[in-house]
Parts: sequence; structure tokens; C-alpha cells
Amino acid sequence: MNEVLSQDEIDQLLTAISTGEVDAEDMKNSSEQRKIKIYDFKRPDKFSKDQIRTISMIHETFARLTTTSLSAQLRSMVHVHVVSVDQLTYEEFIRSIPNPTTLAVVDMEPLKGSAVLEIDPSITFAIIEKLFGGKAEGNQKISRELTEIEAAVIEGVIVRILGNLRESWANVIDLRPRLGRIEVNPQFAQVVPPSDMVVLVTLETKVGEVEGMTNFCIPYITIEPVISKLSGQYWYSSVRKGTTTENLSVIKERLNSVVVDMIVEVGSIGVKIKDVLALKVGDCVKLANVKVNDNFKVKIGNRSKFECRPGKVGSKAAIQIVKKVEDIKHNHLAELETGGEE
Repeated sequence: MNEVLSQDEIDQLLTAISTGEVDAEDMKNSSEQRKIKIYDFKRPDKFSKDQIRTISMIHETFARLTTTSLSAQLRSMVHVHVVSVDQLTYEEFIRSIPNPTTLAVVDMEPLKGSAVLEIDPSITFAIIEKLFGGKAEGNQKISRELTEIEAAVIEGVIVRILGNLRESWANVIDLRPRLGRIEVNPQFAQVVPPSDMVVLVTLETKVGEVEGMTNFCIPYITIEPVISKLSGQYWYSSVRKGTTTENLSVIKERLNSVVVDMIVEVGSIGVKIKDVLALKVGDCVKLANVKVNDNFKVKIGNRSKFECRPGKVGSKAAIQIVKKVEDIKHNHLAELETGGEE
């Protein structure tokens, strides 16, 4: 804040100037050297520098994931990186993008409201051309609306990109972005009033030889419920919390619902294909190196985990677990060590 002088200080200053003790020109030069920051009350700052930095870090992760996924999908070199993160009014954002363009209105569940993903037309048509088998050369400038087929193709690409967005925001909120609609005219993508503040993430995108910009616009009113989590301290604490007891219990709970194949292996034998094709009901197959009293192997997926004995429970076939494979290996190693000492 600027220092406010009292009346006595003003009188002393005027006296010093009149007597020549202080040069008025020197005072003027010193005041001009002060750095004055202009504040526009029509565009109040909604995000702190720390929050802008965190948003930039989130979308750097988003850029890396998108680079990998688009490169795999297009089978071509794709590079995406964050150029800048700015705060401005929604009207300024709409005026800064071309018409026509590719505007994806994204529902930011569980947050209220929508965000806008804008893809430069050159990048849009480069992606479409790559998916259709073209070369996507950089000397072609196309500015027109998408056909129905092209819109359906780019919609699938955007849905895939939104999956990367969910993963990049995972440390802040379980975001479930969903594509609402695709527009080509910016005037038809009014998700908030023109004067509302937004954060604009600008990503430089290169597909083959074609370069362009991709913009992700998030209104302040949409991101406001999680604004307190957009701090460096919260971000780093969220990154390090991966091994807590609470998270381990969540992982175990989710693993309980995973379906895996369990196989009981009686034994094995090498048989020629012609002998397998000649088998009939009632034929007997003698297993190699298997005795009647040997335990069966229980395989979980492709790994042997237990030994068991066959039996019945009522009228149904059953098995009884008798040993863990890990225990058997440990005992075998102990016997080898004892034998070595003797």
C-alpha cells in the first residue's frame, strides 16, 4: 500500500522544497522509478500464483499422457506440452479463437458446470487425415466445418483425451469428464456469462509436421469447490499419500471383486495330436510321474499357489488345500542348506 502523509509531514515537505533542502525534480524522478502495478477491477484475479502453478503441473501430466495416447492411436509422432496458464474473462477467450474451430463442451462431473476444450482446425484435420491413412502435411490450411463422419471420428479422439484428463486430476478430485457436445462456432459455446473469469491452459500440439494450439478453458465457478486443493502443499501431500493404510484397504476391497481363473492340475503328459484326436469316452490316459497319493496343484491364473487333495462335499467334487507352494519352496531350501552343512 502507498504511504499516506499527515498534514505536519506535508507542511515540512513543502518547507524543505521552498528552502531548497529538497529538489522537486529529484522527487519527481524517484516517484517515476516506482513500479506501479495496474489493477483492472473488471478482471479481478481469482487464482493465486501457487494455484496457477499447480494447475500448470496438473496439465503437464495431462500433456504427457495425451502425447503417449495420441501417438499410439495415430501411429505417428505427436508432441503436446503446456505453453501457458492464464486467467482472463470468458469473452476474451471466445474472441481469441478462430471461427470455425473444434469446440468440445465438457461436463466436469462431479463439479458443476462445463469446461471447453478447443482444438485448432489444423490439428483437428491433421488427426482426421492420419486416422484416414493420410500423411498430414503441414502446408495444408483447412478452414471449414466438420462433416458428420469427421465429427464422429474427432468425437472418439476427444473422449480418449478426456480419459487422460481424469487421470491427471486424480490427486485433486475424482474427476469424471464427459463430452457434452461439439460446436464449430464459438458463439454457440456460451457455458458461462462473458464477464466471468476463467483459467485458460494453452497447449502447443504437433501432429506429424502440423503444429497448432489446443486450449482448455475452465470457468472459475466450476473449479471453485476444489480451489483450496490447488496448492503446492496439498498437491505434494496427495502425491505421497499412496501407501497409507486407508489406501491399502481400498485397494484390497477392490481386489476382492476381481475374478481370476482357478485350475486344479492333476498331472501332465506329452501326447501327440493324432492320439488326442483318437480319444474316446472311457479311454484311460496314464499320467507321467504321478502317483495315487500325490497332491494336486492349484493354479491361480498361470501360477501354482497351493497343493490340495481331492474329495467330495455332498454330491459335488471338491478339494482341500493342504500346503502353500511358497511354504514348500522354503522347506526345500532349508533342507538343501542343512544338507550342505553336513
